[in-house]
Amino acid sequence: MTYTADKPPLPETVEQLKARIPGWGADLDPADRPAVPRERFDPAASGAHWDFPERQPETYPRERSIEHAMLTPVFGTSCPPKGLSGVIRRYSYARFSEGRAAHWLLLIAADRVDSLEGVVSSIASGRPDLPFRETGLRGEVSAHGIASRRGQGRVDNVHQPLDALVVAGPWVLGVGAAVAAVRAVRRRARA
Repeated sequence: MTYTADKPPLPETVEQLKARIPGWGADLDPADRPAVPRERFDPAASGAHWDFPERQPETYPRERSIEHAMLTPVFGTSCPPKGLSGVIRRYSYARFSEGRAAHWLLLIAADRVDSLEGVVSSIASGRPDLPFRETGLRGEVSAHGIASRRGQGRVDNVHQPLDALVVAGPWVLGVGAAVAAVRAVRRRARA
């Protein structure tokens, strides 16, 4: 069973797997493993006092990979899925295997939708995000931003020119789309 120290039984025999999958079992002989003789199977050495970990209470339905028969014993609860992004995430987990690109593309799309939902909720709260402040441009000028990085050999210098674009880019695109939409509505109203 998964999540226990017991080795799960193979669905096919070793000979069947070797015949069906080229290269399968290349390290089956312990003499071929670089870790041997250090490698040893001793579940008691982990210090775990359980055979199967105590299950965390599921206070709301969590997404679960379709490859697993049950939810993992421990899972995150800090960011429960919500809104349209949550619907997309649940659909991705319920419909597609983790081995499918569609699963991961849907999760990426859900992240983008979640970001947009955050912008909309910040506007609806009456305290919208401050895109100019979030770019950090003011700090670059007032807090010796460029001088503090020059000649220091910092590895983050490589991506810093892109930071402003990553933060401000979606806002610029959003404003451009809004202006285009308003122009289109005006043109239709005149026609």
